[in-house]
Amino acid sequence: MKKSKSAYWLYFLGAYVIIQFIWWGYHLIQLSSYIPQQDAQLSRRVGMVFGEGAVFLVILAVGIYRIRKSISKELAFQQQQQNFLLTVTHELKTPIAALKLYIQTLQKHHLPEDKKEKILTGALQENERLSQLIENILNASRAENKQFALQKQNTELVGLVHTITERYQARYHAKLIDFSGPKELFAEVDQHMLDTIIVNLMENAIKYGGTQQLISIKMEKLDRVVAIKIADQGPGIDPAERLHIFEKFYRIGSEETRKQAGSGLGLYIVAEYVRLHNGQIRCIENSPSGSIFELILPL
Repeated sequence: MKKSKSAYWLYFLGAYVIIQFIWWGYHLIQLSSYIPQQDAQLSRRVGMVFGEGAVFLVILAVGIYRIRKSISKELAFQQQQQNFLLTVTHELKTPIAALKLYIQTLQKHHLPEDKKEKILTGALQENERLSQLIENILNASRAENKQFALQKQNTELVGLVHTITERYQARYHAKLIDFSGPKELFAEVDQHMLDTIIVNLMENAIKYGGTQQLISIKMEKLDRVVAIKIADQGPGIDPAERLHIFEKFYRIGSEETRKQAGSGLGLYIVAEYVRLHNGQIRCIENSPSGSIFELILPL
């Protein structure tokens, strides 16, 4: 990532001022050597000048460091935004191109029913992927502009999670999710937000764990809160990365080595929705491999 011209000017100006202070200090030391030892008042004044100069130099150095840190942070955020735009453009093109291909195949060829069913299933999956991406972009924009208002209602959480898991089982035609929890559990939540939270965590688990390995969802009541844990068996997340995964536009790995697609918005939206519910979300290591996202919501 290239540094901006303003950053270079800041470094130049800071270095110039510090060098000038050192140069003036050197001359002041030389001049002070000519001061008669008996002139105590003049010596105190010289000492005072040295002290004030040192304090100013320290303040200047701290200011330059903080400005440099702020510029670096802004440049990193700009790079993330640029990467996000490139990624979203690619992410939008891929399902659109796939949908076009599926429709053209159905139009041009007379296929047996089993192949038609397979093509239609693929088209629905691509459509779901496209809808989820657009939904995340809209939700991130609303979160950024503080346009959300909670619409809490008494919700049966077990049924809500079951509905989501059945949706994914039907989409992938496989036993993808293992759910365990109480028979029923009620809480005051925003149903749309909670649905979005679970879906984004599920998408994240599938992205890194794949559809060939079981995803575990555990729900339990703990005192006055409900804990929902979603565990995958993927490669896991480095502890240093876990500190940033809920930041906007943040994606694991570098642009050169990253293998998984994504917009960097899903976990950011999860964190914002959980915050609105006065809940907590964290990522911990799964043993022997993978990650566990633990969601805590007040009852």
